[in-house]
Amino acid sequence: MNSIDAAAFLRLLQLVSPALPVGAYSYSEGLETLVQSNRLPDAVTLEHWLTQELHYGAIRLETAVLTRIYECASTGDLTRLSYWNQWLSAFRETEELRQQSWQMGRSLLRLLQGLGSRESGVGNEEQRNGLGEWVETCGETCHFVTAFGLATVYWQIDLPAATLGYLHSWASNLVNAGVRLIPLGQTQGQQVLLNLYPSLAQTATSALNLKDDEWWSCNWGWTISSMNHETLYSRLFRS
Repeated sequence: MNSIDAAAFLRLLQLVSPALPVGAYSYSEGLETLVQSNRLPDAVTLEHWLTQELHYGAIRLETAVLTRIYECASTGDLTRLSYWNQWLSAFRETEELRQQSWQMGRSLLRLLQGLGSRESGVGNEEQRNGLGEWVETCGETCHFVTAFGLATVYWQIDLPAATLGYLHSWASNLVNAGVRLIPLGQTQGQQVLLNLYPSLAQTATSALNLKDDEWWSCNWGWTISSMNHETLYSRLFRS
């Protein structure tokens, strides 16, 4: 690994780290509803649910959109960038999921702007100007996957690594939610995440090659659980 590759790899690790201050840890994306309704009582059912989401759910299409966002940012196509960000708003099936995505996206953009200052030493003047145009294009309704795609272009992370990193970040957050909710032991949680690796790799590869006429998903169970989350008697995670 040369110095350029090492720098990009370290930036990817920072981008997918649980310490990234975007608030991902405060959301369960409907997982809390499923646990309280006893649909996810153990590690086996949690792993099965997440595997099905990776193969058939919305996260598969989110990752495909990431590849489009990456291309738009790389080529400076602000019109298509705006289109895909608006497409994500239409794609969200519940207000809770939409608000989560907007909040995390805004947080990541603000972070990128802070890290992109002249004093930080990240990015040159041209890159900082490009970041400003992206922020202006997406505004307050920038989705997290949009901001993630912009961040990977800004930090010069290659697309295959970015897609896999995005999926790993999603899975890690929900496994950690399962550890707290079910609850699971830390070792059990890490085993679930390890068992998801083949599905993560398969979904990342699929997203890179997904054609426009192959865009479909089936995640109504996840959607209903998200819609019912705000009506739970008690909640650990944010609505």
